[in-house]
Amino acid sequence: MAKKKSGGWLESIKTIVYAGLIAIGIRTIAFEPFNIPSGSMIPTLLVGDYLFVSKFSYGYSRHSLPFSPNIFSGRIFGRLPDRGDVAVFKLPRDNSTDYIKRIIGLPGDRIQVRGGVLHLNGQAVRREFLGNYTVEGDGPRMVVREYREILPPQPGVEPHAHMILEMSDDQPYDNTPEFVVPPGHVFAMGDNRDNSLDSRAQNAVGFVPLENLVGRAEFIFFSVDGSARWWEVWGWPTAIRWTRIFTAVR
Repeated sequence: MAKKKSGGWLESIKTIVYAGLIAIGIRTIAFEPFNIPSGSMIPTLLVGDYLFVSKFSYGYSRHSLPFSPNIFSGRIFGRLPDRGDVAVFKLPRDNSTDYIKRIIGLPGDRIQVRGGVLHLNGQAVRREFLGNYTVEGDGPRMVVREYREILPPQPGVEPHAHMILEMSDDQPYDNTPEFVVPPGHVFAMGDNRDNSLDSRAQNAVGFVPLENLVGRAEFIFFSVDGSARWWEVWGWPTAIRWTRIFTAVR
């Protein structure tokens, strides 16, 4: 009986180890969950969104692995993002903090913001005013302006349209010098343009090395507005944003 009991414990430990290895494998190779803690990507992503990021979209770097072990450099099976992709990356200044922003510039692109209008390679990027937008769940409630921004097409890629927010066109990052994206890097910006610390802040974020890309945001699998604490079970049904569940990130 003692041997049988010992064997049962051993099988249980093996099962736990195998399950852990499978989970790490899926997280490393296929998909990793992330949550949105701030409003820099409103209206595309809201505080309380939980999403899956595809790890295979841009190939694999050391940041694809848990804790980013420094065992190799560069990317394996790497490819450039498309302009307009929403991507998770490691903050260049510490290589550990996860950021999520929209990829605006690719290597060699010239990026500048003038009067709130994005300019790409010397040309103003078209934006269309949609109306007022009320920002909630990220500090004080405020009403800002919402635009549809249409990035110019790349070879073989359709023009990318997404929504952005602007408090006004004279905020600190609404007028910038021209940035030239160096080789092996991308330029990332938040959709909540006046409430985003991104590549426009060269001393804080700056250009993002391709090696720092973790993956592309694919779809939201859960979303909660924060109106109910985890133990307030009775408030869960109204706190969950049901319409956002299983929606694609664009």
